[in-house]
Amino acid sequence: MPEPVLEAVDLHRAFGDVRAVDDVSFALPEGGSLGIVGESGSGKTTTARIIVGLERADAGQVLVRGRERDTRSRGRVQRLARAREVQMVFQDPYLSLDPRTSVEDVLRETLRLHFPGTGHDRRIRELLDHVGLGTRAADARPRQLSGGQRQRVAIARALAVEPAVLVLDEAVAALDVSVQAQILNLLADIREETRIGYLFITHDLGVVRCVTDEVIVMRHGRVVEAGPTAEVLSAPQHPYTRLLLDSVPRPGWDPEAIAAARRAL
Repeated sequence: MPEPVLEAVDLHRAFGDVRAVDDVSFALPEGGSLGIVGESGSGKTTTARIIVGLERADAGQVLVRGRERDTRSRGRVQRLARAREVQMVFQDPYLSLDPRTSVEDVLRETLRLHFPGTGHDRRIRELLDHVGLGTRAADARPRQLSGGQRQRVAIARALAVEPAVLVLDEAVAALDVSVQAQILNLLADIREETRIGYLFITHDLGVVRCVTDEVIVMRHGRVVEAGPTAEVLSAPQHPYTRLLLDSVPRPGWDPEAIAAARRAL
């Protein structure tokens, strides 16, 4: 098995009396793809924010390539180096992109911040080609792009700093189904070419089934089931995992029975 590029060890995070993350551990191998699934309030997004460094864990460790991520880094160089390790792609790229800034300038600002003193024109062209946009989109602003194109820009910006791990928080949830498929295929190609590790945060079991090797299921801040994606989704062991699978609409779907099962958990 490849060495873990990312490890979460006994993570805890509480907000008052609410244990948002309660003893969460997992490992992501280099070039691997791990899904974290659960309903709203399960703790999956808080876990992702801890991994990226947007939240600080009350206890536990996050390690990248065996080194603990130091969330107390004070120097600018240290903060930038930590940011390059793990990048995040959010659900709505329009909110994370400056509407006044062209695609080319979005990428150029990122490259100048992390790699000052070098020419960036060639790298910008490479990034645009890598995400399937090409230089034709370089002068466009976010409002001139479709949702799928904006998400490709967000992915290109994240890849610009050459991260070890890409965290995707509901990154295709706001897109049409056909566009979702395009973005997921793009991510699969990028993973194969770069060996970057993916951490998918999602409630969509279809996405998990298509793009992850391993999955963990969270409920009320705790991991209730974990294992290879195909095994967990085909033969779930925990009642909550079975409930999530039963909640996916299909012929014969019985929402009243699902609601009763949810109350019984």
